[in-house]
Amino acid sequence: MHSSIRSGNWPSLACVLLAFGCGFNPAVDGPAAGNPSGTCPIPTEAQAIDTSRPDHVVGTGTPDSCTSDAVVGAVAAGGVITFNCGPDPVTITLSQTATVTNSSPRVVIDGGSKIALSGGGKIRILYLNTCDPAQNWPSSYCQNQTGPELTVQNITFVDGNTSGLDLNGGGAIFVSGGRLKVSGCRFFRNINYDGDWMGGGGAIRAIHQGGGQPVYVVTSTFGGQEGLGNRALTGGALSGVEVSFAVLNSLFTDNQAVAYPMVGAGGAIYSLHAPALSLCGVQMTDNSSTGTGGAIWFDGRTTKSVLSIDRSTLHSNHDIAPGAQYPGVTAMGTVVVQASTLQ
Repeated sequence: MHSSIRSGNWPSLACVLLAFGCGFNPAVDGPAAGNPSGTCPIPTEAQAIDTSRPDHVVGTGTPDSCTSDAVVGAVAAGGVITFNCGPDPVTITLSQTATVTNSSPRVVIDGGSKIALSGGGKIRILYLNTCDPAQNWPSSYCQNQTGPELTVQNITFVDGNTSGLDLNGGGAIFVSGGRLKVSGCRFFRNINYDGDWMGGGGAIRAIHQGGGQPVYVVTSTFGGQEGLGNRALTGGALSGVEVSFAVLNSLFTDNQAVAYPMVGAGGAIYSLHAPALSLCGVQMTDNSSTGTGGAIWFDGRTTKSVLSIDRSTLHSNHDIAPGAQYPGVTAMGTVVVQASTLQ
């Protein structure tokens, strides 16, 4: 299990378990973004975006200037967003969810590896829904429109929570329609416990994507060590319906699918009716489900799709229901495994 700590003043694991006590700063402390053993090439369209010329800068050089209102306003305005919160890492706790409007062709949020956005354990952090009339609903074909394009990169999402608030899921990020790309990000302790089988996604919930394009998740970490994992009914980290995930060089540890009285599905990833689900250079360790798919739950039967696992390692992922096609993997459909270790 990869559990390198960047901070020299980390006193004990107990601090992780006690709601980030003991001076833990989620903006910089904790596991680094990505699987250090992942070596898969990154397609051009999945690479990080140049943010050297931002449209909006949150903050004026001090931590106090980096407010929830500034973040929410910048996301609503759209364009390329960076941060100027001073020389030290900063966690910004949002008082309301930052919402992407359908009038924005693209939104890029780059934390410069020094910013964490927190839901404070009370709200979802980021929302995009092309079929939401409140966000300038454009047409009856809203779920298939290719924009807005949302990219989050070099930033940490922590303590997002949709429990009791929204049945759609996505503790940190919810996206329906448009496009989503995640690069160099970290997701800690985001949760979603409400809804039914159509809810889920402790960190990210994605439904549809414009033009049937995949959600790229690149060099990112979900949990990464005990006490930092994400939780949901289905897909402790990622949950998708009718959307492809292409996950590259990323790390999933300590994520859980937990559901009562039903059973959870997909400790790390849940994928239903997806055109495809592909993993390359991915490490999944110590994820779990109260039902099936300790690491992955995949149903590609109606779309005749393929779960591809390449140059990846899955081990010590746990579930309680029988029927796993591979250790930690419950799949209905075609599975292709190459140059990988599943145990």
